[in-house]
Amino acid sequence: MGGVVGFFDSGVGGLSVWQAFVRLAPTVPTLYVADQAHVPYGPRPPGEIRRLAEGVVRFLRAQGAEVIVLASHTISAAALWPLREAFPEIPFVGIEPAVKPAVAHTRTGVIGVLGTYGTLNGPLMARVVERFAQGLRVIPQVCAGWVEQVEAGLLEGPEAEAGVRRHLEPVLRAGADVLVLACTHYTFLAPLIRRLAGPEVTLVDPAPAVARRAAEVLGASAGEGTPCHRFFTTGDAARFQEQLRRLIGWEGPVEALRWTRQEGLLALIPAGVDNS
Repeated sequence: MGGVVGFFDSGVGGLSVWQAFVRLAPTVPTLYVADQAHVPYGPRPPGEIRRLAEGVVRFLRAQGAEVIVLASHTISAAALWPLREAFPEIPFVGIEPAVKPAVAHTRTGVIGVLGTYGTLNGPLMARVVERFAQGLRVIPQVCAGWVEQVEAGLLEGPEAEAGVRRHLEPVLRAGADVLVLACTHYTFLAPLIRRLAGPEVTLVDPAPAVARRAAEVLGASAGEGTPCHRFFTTGDAARFQEQLRRLIGWEGPVEALRWTRQEGLLALIPAGVDNS
């Protein structure tokens, strides 16, 4: 089986999953939508996230996506199951906090889960802890500001370090020896987090596992040829283009989208189109 894979995040975080997927399946064409008009999603109500997600899914389907990856913990927590019900013909790949692999690495019995409010305070997080971490101490740490930090390109330097330390230090003081990155944006802060946490602390990044699952669902394998990758944003296209260059080395074009309403539903259309 072959086809097009669509990726969706509020911003650049899902690029960590996209990058891991392209390493596994370099000839598979992809679509990537960054809803930067609404970044960050973390503080938004689940109902709003679901409505936005449905609009993105309809757009990706119209562009030919055969598998859709919710490359965001927040979106997965709020919308994965509703999307599967609304679009039963589409295979969805979501993300859950990677508590299960963290359990295998901890020596102290204390695991820190770094994420957004929407991820850490939802039922998905509670189910994961109940299933895999009974008898252990799991510390959910809402890292307010980290998504915005990554979107702004603050990955190193004094300002970046101060922002990371503020949320990291309480978890380390509590004795956590494993840190779960429960937000795809945080992958881009991983080098800084590792340096501040020290060599005795293990980081668990779910991006490679999610990419493998997407390749399995698609039936994708490495081959020959040059695939087509298209990137879209509801924010500033020039800024997103610079983010792509800096974070994943992408030098290609970016297509601008804007939100509108069609038949009472949120929809994405090219930014230059007038549907009034």
